[in-house]
Amino acid sequence: MAVIVQLSHPLKRQIKISIAIPASFTSDIPHLREKTLRIGLIGRALAIFRIDEALIYPDLLSKDQTRDADLIKIILSYMETPQYLRKRLFKIRPELRYVGILPPLRTPHHPTQNREKDLKIGEHREGVVISTSKKGAYIDIGVERPLLAPSVRMKVNSRVTVVIRRKGGELVGEVTSPDKVKFYWGYRVKKSNSPLGSILKNREYDLVIATSRRGDPVMEVADRLLS
Repeated sequence: MAVIVQLSHPLKRQIKISIAIPASFTSDIPHLREKTLRIGLIGRALAIFRIDEALIYPDLLSKDQTRDADLIKIILSYMETPQYLRKRLFKIRPELRYVGILPPLRTPHHPTQNREKDLKIGEHREGVVISTSKKGAYIDIGVERPLLAPSVRMKVNSRVTVVIRRKGGELVGEVTSPDKVKFYWGYRVKKSNSPLGSILKNREYDLVIATSRRGDPVMEVADRLLS
């Protein structure tokens, strides 16, 4: 008899996928609200397609695109951060004025439960170190009280991934690497000062796909890309 196991979350891909975003992505939009909305659509797509990395690069070398690149980076980073950690990791700043219109990601590292009694042994959560003591680090994981990670020494405000464990009848957190989580665990945002050509030369990619409005429809070339 065959047994079908239905997973509650999509598994992490066996390969890592990065996308490159030009810094001019929102330069044609005058208002911050519409800029935020357009960047939010990219963030949502990153999560839906389980992208591992978003890389922002300058594409107009005759212009200073620092401000445009920084805006894309901070909004994408804000979206990727679980809601319960955003106030700890992001200060009030003008660029985040319209983040209330951003769509939710609904990824496994954005849990909706916020009560300690609902935590499950072996569950992964994102957290931020809020204090330390001789016992270890106290980590905010989005429930009523911070969870102790025994014998851990980390800087306050460090973002970490923890596994829920039980020790002596108490729930504790075990700091782990996000790479060890079997489910899709969000994306990372990086900003490069190098143009796209230099990035592709200096980083090892097994396959590079460039997009253009003048290119062929992707479904027409999908077989060639996969072969």
